[in-house]
Amino acid sequence: MSNINITRLDASSADFDRQLKNLLAFDETDDLEIHQRVLAIIADVRKNGDKAVVEYTNRFDQRTIAQVSELELPPEILKSAWNRLPAEQSQALQTAANRIRAYAEHQKMESWQYTEADGTVLGQKITPLDRVGLYVPGGKAAYPSSVLMNAIPAKVAGVGELIMVVPAPQGETNQLVLAAAYLAGVDRVFTMGGAQAVAALAYGTETIPAVAKIVGPGNIYVATAKKLVFGQVGIDMIAGPSEILIICDGETNPDWIAMDLFSQAEHDENAQSILISTDAAYLDAVEQSINRLLPTMERAEIIRTSLTTRGALIKVSDLNAAADVANIIAPEHLELSVEDPEALCKNIRHAGAIFMGRYTAEALGDYCAGPNHVLPTSSTARFSSPLGVYDFQKRSSLINCSQTGADTLGTTASILARGESLTAHARSAEFRIKPS
Repeated sequence: MSNINITRLDASSADFDRQLKNLLAFDETDDLEIHQRVLAIIADVRKNGDKAVVEYTNRFDQRTIAQVSELELPPEILKSAWNRLPAEQSQALQTAANRIRAYAEHQKMESWQYTEADGTVLGQKITPLDRVGLYVPGGKAAYPSSVLMNAIPAKVAGVGELIMVVPAPQGETNQLVLAAAYLAGVDRVFTMGGAQAVAALAYGTETIPAVAKIVGPGNIYVATAKKLVFGQVGIDMIAGPSEILIICDGETNPDWIAMDLFSQAEHDENAQSILISTDAAYLDAVEQSINRLLPTMERAEIIRTSLTTRGALIKVSDLNAAADVANIIAPEHLELSVEDPEALCKNIRHAGAIFMGRYTAEALGDYCAGPNHVLPTSSTARFSSPLGVYDFQKRSSLINCSQTGADTLGTTASILARGESLTAHARSAEFRIKPS
């Protein structure tokens, strides 16, 4: 097996900014044909409801169902999947679930209010969403960890009903996924997927209730459908390929770093793994580890393609420069594999999740550390955050004017409303002003 040719960049070169921009560029231009096909599926489901869901499920998943009710799994199926798990797996899922729940409990927003001197009360009321849809990939891909990461924060938030959809090609289901759904407290499970499942959750059918928000990963059809139903419902995000950026001072075992880069590269050919170091010799050492370890990997060809087309080893002058580059990249996962990660972290402004120190492998965050693994990709960490309890809660403003407050605020509102030529606004406020 030949050695990988990984892109090498030097932050001190005059052309570095352009080179970095080219490295990060990922052409996710909307495929017009996919767009149109998904729009047609959504329109069909909106118009024909259950009938359309049955037709698409039979066609795409090679099923032979007659009605949507056949797609719903009874609760005892989920319980049975959990009960039949090997002890080692059930214990690992339980440990992960406990840690995810403990972390999520810290994220709960609480209602608050305060009273002004004249008796006017202002505040914020926090309410959980009534019903949420959770999309889980099916077929070869089985991600019980994603079930836990999406479902548990929703439950901690107090969501009334959580409906999971998961495709079951030829009727096959994944026992680990169903066990995770049972453990996380998912209320209903339908074995359907694709754009038709997203449409059914967004608009509702005779059998499937409409939800307020849809979360969870899927293929390009699912991602496009989520994008197109946004506005009718909320969505978590449109996720791009997985990413890892590692900043290392050259003192961590190169094999560890190579494997950390592999951990994201193995997701798919478009995943991005980047290492930044102040030490050129260390970059060489990691490259040697990559080439030595690659033949031992089950997904070697996927890793090879990912590292060759989108990976990079970047030399910087110091750790401050490394932080500057990291803030431009705004990665999904950022490892600070340095002696003093706390100090370096102060300079990091944009990252989905930050893994501190040499012993904190990103993979721990994917499964069981506690913080959510649903993270902003493609530099969207510049303006967005990990999935959390707050994504399943909403805020309502509270305003309760005292008579004195209505008098004071009414005068101000009247002046501003008349300045905007909105007379009814002004008079509505003026009715509450005490006659002088």
